[in-house]
Formats: sequence, C-alpha cells, structure tokens
Amino acid sequence: MNPRGDLSPPTRLAGEHLRPLGQPSGIRVYERCVTAPTGTVGAVTPVEALERIAELLMRGRAPSYRQQAFRKAAREVSRVPENELLELAAADRLTDIPGVGAKTAQVITEALRGETPEYLTKLLNDLPQPGTDEGEALRAQLKGDLHSHSDWSDGGDTIEAMATKARDLGHDYFALTDHSPRLKIANGLSADRLREQLEVVSALNDKLAPFRILTGVEVDILEDGALDQHEDLLAQVDVVVASVHSKLRMEAGPMTRRMVAAVASPHVDVLGHCTGRLLTGRGRPESTFDDDVVIEACKQFDTAMEVNCRPERLDPPKRILTKAAAAGLRFAISTDAHATEQLEWQPYGTDRAAACGVTGERVVNAMPAGELLEWAGSHPAP
Repeated sequence: MNPRGDLSPPTRLAGEHLRPLGQPSGIRVYERCVTAPTGTVGAVTPVEALERIAELLMRGRAPSYRQQAFRKAAREVSRVPENELLELAAADRLTDIPGVGAKTAQVITEALRGETPEYLTKLLNDLPQPGTDEGEALRAQLKGDLHSHSDWSDGGDTIEAMATKARDLGHDYFALTDHSPRLKIANGLSADRLREQLEVVSALNDKLAPFRILTGVEVDILEDGALDQHEDLLAQVDVVVASVHSKLRMEAGPMTRRMVAAVASPHVDVLGHCTGRLLTGRGRPESTFDDDVVIEACKQFDTAMEVNCRPERLDPPKRILTKAAAAGLRFAISTDAHATEQLEWQPYGTDRAAACGVTGERVVNAMPAGELLEWAGSHPAP
C-alpha cells in the first residue's frame, strides 16, 4: 500500500508558487519557488493532483471505483519520465498511458501547465472544513501528537521528516509509534528493529532539540489480550498505544476481555481506535464490545482513550466518546499520521472531542512533555 495514496489530506502547497523554466513541446515546465502566501492552493504536479483528488473523493465517500481510477492514474503517471509525459500531453495522447482516461488526462494537462486542475479546485471548494470555535480552542491547547508512523513500518516519510513537520506545526513533541511485529502487512518492527530505531531517535533528538521525538510503539492487542512486543521494550519507550488490528469480528464478550486485559497493562498509555471502524470505501463495521466495561477499565487503570483523527476512522463514535467524557476519562487526540501532511488532521478530532464534552485538562497531549512522561510512567498495576 502506498501510504500517501491511502489517505493524505487536501493540504495546500503552503508558501509555494511556480516559475516557468521553458516550453518544450508547447507545455510549460515549472519549478517550485517559496513565496506565495501560506494557506493558498498552489499549482501541483500531475501525481499530486491525481492523489489529492482520490483523497477528496474518499473523504466525500464517492464510489470506490472513482477513487481507484485516480489512484491508478497517479501510480501509472509516476512511472512515466517527465519528458515523455510532456510529449504525450503535447500530442494529446495521455490516454495511451494505462489507467489514464479523459478526465484524468485533463487533470494531468492542467497540472503540467502549472495550473491547479479545475476538478481539484471544485472538490476543495465543496469540502467542509473542520474548525469549530470550540474545537479550535481545544486544538490550541495541544502540545503534541501521540500516534504516528514512519517509513520504518507502513508510513510514507522518514522519522526526521515527520518530526520536522510536527515541529513546524507548532508541536513541542510527537510520539513515533510504528507498528509491532505481528502486523506483517504494515512491516511491523521486530524487537531488534525497535531497539535500532531508539538509537536513531536519540540522535535526532540531539539534532532537533528543544523539539522532542517521543519513542513509542503501536502495539497489537493479541486475541488473548497480550501485547505484541517484549516487556522490556514496552517499559523502555515513552508512549505505548495499544490497538486491535486482527479478529475484529470477535464476539462481544471475548473482545471486551481482550481490550480490558490490554488496558490493564501498566505499559499501555493509550487505547487506540477502539472500535476499528472504517467509514469510507467499502467500510468496516465497529467491533462489538461492552463499552461501559472498557470505559471503566480505562478509568481504573488511568489509560487514555484515543480520539483518532483520521477522516476514514473518526473513532470512537460520538456515543462512546460522549459517555467516556462524562465518565471523566483521559484522552489522546492523535492523527495516526502515515505521512507528513496527515499530521495536520488534529482538527478532525478536536472538533468531535469538544462537541462530546472533552476538555483540555483531560487531554494528555495537552500536557507539557515532562508532565506527560510522568503520567505515562505512573499507571497502576492490575
């Protein structure tokens, strides 16, 4: 899976404009120059345009075949050398490329001219933007992000690129939580690879200080509630997010016991995307469990419930989030980012959290790093 193609946000090319370099075959070629005002939509490459259109169609819950058409076109165009692409556009033969039809060819042509494609502009204008007053007030209190992935597992960007983006967004820290080993489809980290990553993070923290990368793992909750990583490593990292990624259709009783066992671990700081639902494409229904029991377990063992900001997840559902807020749980409002641009997704979580009664003093990533780490090291044993 291409992490960028999976679900990147319709982010602007902030601070960019394009400068013409020449006109081979009647198509102008551009290079990026950073001078345009932040927040404007700049010109994009053909691949960027196609991928963003696919993302916007997904968020708008368009039929999956339409999303896949733009993803396939982006994948095929990325393999075509630029000069060849320019020649095909000049000869009106872009549809010779496998997977490129009339509509995607028009997008490619407009992007090659240095324009923002008309279809992309339309989708951007039609997209409801997050950012209620209450949500923005909650977002302003956040100091970091506690769930993200790099190219060490199934993310699309390096650790340093992710950290730099988080810092540039105004965060004081972010937690690197690549997957654990049994999630082979996501290239989960073995114990040895995680130990190696800890050394890389240590060196980067020296370079990026005072910004801080928090070490971490998104550990799989196995069928019996055990955690998919060595105990010594779970004790060593700064942040542990525990999530169910397999056997999502277990019966409610076993699933409840499975989740409670994980929440009860003193190593677990955050229960990730608790229902496992997916809202886009073919979708995926929520896992069934006794949410009252899971909420009580989170409260008893002082484990935060994640408010997952990914637009295709938006997990937990509002009914559970409202109940958890009323129970006085702690929360982590995190992006589950798999690429740098996805670190901008926190407003999708803060809007929902604020609407369901979550306040800043109950959000663990509104804490300064030192206070956060003190809390993470203080969970009671079962």
